[in-house]
Amino acid sequence: MVMINKDSVVLLRESISASKDYIEICLREDIPIRCINRETGKTKTIPFKFLHNNNNRFWLQNETWEYFLAKDDFQKIQDKASEPKPDWKPLTAIPDDELKTENAAHDQGFGKEYTAFAKMTEAERVRRMKECENRLNSLIVQKPRQEDRVTEALVETARDAMLHNHAVLMNVMDIPDDEAKKQTQEMVDSTYDFVKLSSQLISTNIFNDDLMNTLVAKSNGTIIQHMNRVYLNGLAFLSYYNKIVSASSIINKLRVSFDKRYKLFYHSLLPHIHPDDITLEKVFLGGMRAISEEIFYNWAVGFLIHDIGKAAAVEYHEGEAAYNRDIVMEHVKIGYNSVMNKTNYPREAALITGYHHEYYGDPGGYGYFRSYLDQYKKANPFARQSCCMAYELEPMLDYKTLAYFPAKILEIIDVFDSVTDPNRKYRKAMTTEEALAMMEEEFITKHPKIDIILFDIFSRFVREKPSA
Repeated sequence: MVMINKDSVVLLRESISASKDYIEICLREDIPIRCINRETGKTKTIPFKFLHNNNNRFWLQNETWEYFLAKDDFQKIQDKASEPKPDWKPLTAIPDDELKTENAAHDQGFGKEYTAFAKMTEAERVRRMKECENRLNSLIVQKPRQEDRVTEALVETARDAMLHNHAVLMNVMDIPDDEAKKQTQEMVDSTYDFVKLSSQLISTNIFNDDLMNTLVAKSNGTIIQHMNRVYLNGLAFLSYYNKIVSASSIINKLRVSFDKRYKLFYHSLLPHIHPDDITLEKVFLGGMRAISEEIFYNWAVGFLIHDIGKAAAVEYHEGEAAYNRDIVMEHVKIGYNSVMNKTNYPREAALITGYHHEYYGDPGGYGYFRSYLDQYKKANPFARQSCCMAYELEPMLDYKTLAYFPAKILEIIDVFDSVTDPNRKYRKAMTTEEALAMMEEEFITKHPKIDIILFDIFSRFVREKPSA
């Protein structure tokens, strides 16, 4: 067991309180933090930014871990804090014509309905969400259910829930986190209730895509349309996954075909493990299993708000302008920070928001987990992950797995939706078979980005959907 030499470190909770500038410097300079478990003595190094994003007062609120700064880093922070600050200048007001353009772009992404939501009081928005709940409740008790009415209600209420979240979050971005969490609590409660109800209405026979796309298209705004399809297909796929894992022989079939179909793929992700030891248990930590109801709902919230950080730059995936990676990555940062710091949503929801473009560490992906992994590898150069996916978050933080299971699901659905979107402006939408073939070639064979087993289950899922 490795212990910290306390002559070379300073206690974070004592040193960081010396100046309010220290936190900002730790975030800006990506300062590493040494963490020691008070019970076991276990140590690990994690970037301050990563810990702060998960809990912005982590050094005061964790009874299990104690946190330290290296003395050299603390000296660096002190030096930075003592540097003269530039003269402050007021921000220039945005000209009216630019403001109109920005609002138009925002409307294009979130739709004209967003303006109405943004103008509502919190009580009015909560009342609107209660109406959505009543509508779904009335359909839950209906026998037999009419799939067209159910799909229409799911699409329209999901749109309202997304607009509700975005409007509320925009209102609290600039206030202290504790106050923001109080102001967003009714939004959290009403959204969670909505998710539980909509999850109950997802049919095991899965509504057909033509109907859903027609209804989704009635929502103004490209971002809302995409979020809506991803949310509903995410719920449907999770339900399908639970069904076949619980009630079929799929796990045994995967074991039979594992060596021929899957082993080479997973060995490329875990090259330090002998090929004979690459098994299904090396893919799914703890074994492949169904998801409990509570976790299902928490993940569903993450699916609902996964792109909540997108703002005016609405066409950065396929627009005429040059691809800007910084703009693309910004929505993950904004969404993760707003959900994690400004709300009391389940932690899983924020992490799905932040990790749904990780792509198994491929250079084409991005996300918060990257900086944590980089710091961990620098501090522990001989450490190796032993599995590909975990159903829980903790194994990722302990460097045991490469990825988070619900984020790997969302990656597949997100890519599939973006290339089959019937409203694509600059490229023709792919058919289901074209999309699946492209994804296998580009995201599995050429670049191991998405998960091959989950992709095979997803392929079966979309092919079994009823036609119009």
